[in-house]
Amino acid sequence: MFECRPAEKALNYLKIQSGETALEVDFGAGYCLQRIATSVGNCGKVSGIDISQSMAQRARERLNKASLMGRVELCTGDAAKLPFDNETFDVAFISLTLELFESPEISEVLGELRRVLKPRGRLGVVSLLKPAADSLPVRVYEWIHAKWTKYVDCRPIYLDRSVQAAASK
Repeated sequence: MFECRPAEKALNYLKIQSGETALEVDFGAGYCLQRIATSVGNCGKVSGIDISQSMAQRARERLNKASLMGRVELCTGDAAKLPFDNETFDVAFISLTLELFESPEISEVLGELRRVLKPRGRLGVVSLLKPAADSLPVRVYEWIHAKWTKYVDCRPIYLDRSVQAAASK
């Protein structure tokens, strides 16, 4: 899948360590969640939240097969209303999910991630960035997204604006 390479790169940058607490938002089938669970080791703890029950089941199967389910807690829910206490996680990770939200909600999701991260916590975001200058490829992609959202559910976003909006709250 095309999203694996950028997700792997982001996880490498995060340098998740043994014993840390980590969160993945919109974990899907659990590919990155498995890597995160391996990184935190036996002393760490991982939480994952996804809106889809079927994705949670697929991730659970992957983690059970890898004997990692003991260090992972999965839940279903909305990324804009995370069911975790303030300052819970050392690391949070979200990959190709912000593009699924309407623009005002993106800063809400980022604000929630900020809330649940510890003061010196690290956030990894993989996103389709919308360039500042208009371009034909972006217009075509957005047209396809508008026509066939079921198949092309993500669209490029102005991530920097959303991060700034979330930081100012």
